[in-house]
Amino acid sequence: MKASFLTEEHGLFRKSLRKMLDKEAYPFYNEWEEKREIPRDFWLKMGENGFLLPWVDEAYGGLGLDFTYSKILAEELERVGQGLSSGMCLHSDIVSPYISELGTEEQKQKWLPLCISGEIITAIAMTEPGAGSDLAGVTTNARREGDFYILNGEKTFITNGLNADLAIVVCKTDPNAQPAHRGISLLVVEKGMAGFSRGKKLDKIGMNCGDTGELIFEDVKVPVANLLGEEGKGFYYLMQNLQQERLIVAIQCQVAAEEMLRITIDYVKNRKAFGQSISKFQNTQFKIAEMATEIDIGRTYVDQLSERHVTHEDIVKEVSMAKWWISEMAKRVAAECLHLHGGYGYMNEYEIARRYRDIPVTSIFAGTTEIMKTIIAKKLDL
Repeated sequence: MKASFLTEEHGLFRKSLRKMLDKEAYPFYNEWEEKREIPRDFWLKMGENGFLLPWVDEAYGGLGLDFTYSKILAEELERVGQGLSSGMCLHSDIVSPYISELGTEEQKQKWLPLCISGEIITAIAMTEPGAGSDLAGVTTNARREGDFYILNGEKTFITNGLNADLAIVVCKTDPNAQPAHRGISLLVVEKGMAGFSRGKKLDKIGMNCGDTGELIFEDVKVPVANLLGEEGKGFYYLMQNLQQERLIVAIQCQVAAEEMLRITIDYVKNRKAFGQSISKFQNTQFKIAEMATEIDIGRTYVDQLSERHVTHEDIVKEVSMAKWWISEMAKRVAAECLHLHGGYGYMNEYEIARRYRDIPVTSIFAGTTEIMKTIIAKKLDL
């Protein structure tokens, strides 16, 4: 069902994006998965064609479009593969908005045009070896010395970490603040700063072409001019922006579920057993019907939330609902679709095997299922 807010302009944007992905992404995706990287050239092609940060104001080189175009970007990249979608959407619609919303005019002029062109790849460094869901517990710290902050600490599980030219680092600028979250600030660390290095590339079970790594900060001198927003307000900024991040993840999970069902329907129609297509078996039909129902429910919900998000409604509770339920639904779909493929589902040459590996982490990153339920409970005044 077509969302009510989609216009002819949305259709043209999607058609143009699909045309580019058909030429520049789909034919090479398996190779990217094997090499465990997405070429820098592809980022530049996305930028050249105007698909990165489509929401940025024209004054900085953007198209001045709304979130519904970012939704289309997330959907079409996810159809190619989650390893591509995760890093590119994080750059385009999760990290860059911090610069746009919190940055000074000088910061926006310096970074946004290069983010749009793909010349700068961004990351956000929240998670640490000892701090994930508990952001107030980060130990990465920065002390003020004149016109610089001296930054020390280590981050892990950082999407775009190894290729990032610019990383927004969540750190403690006031280790004595009470409560602890009031001492958190956001610093922009740029590639080439002395003391800023990359750790190992993390060996994941899925999303192989997605860049996930460690970042290390050893007495990095970060100019005070690279502070995003106000000192001590970092935790609040993170909470404000997580609504969009979690909505993006819900959209990605929704598309992943749709794609897994699509390829499975095609498979069961063509696979024969006991003299007939296995799509004729009642058990197969019931399983497909159950998945199709849940997937349709998910699609209706994410489309509704996307429309509400564009109008700047506070839908933290609803987005938390979407994030946990759709990510868990997609995991159920992955397991069922792999099972319907039989032994072939366990073979890497079949797309369902990759999708099955890629999907489980979605109920962990951007806030675990348990954190989502905690947020919902708070919003319900429990």
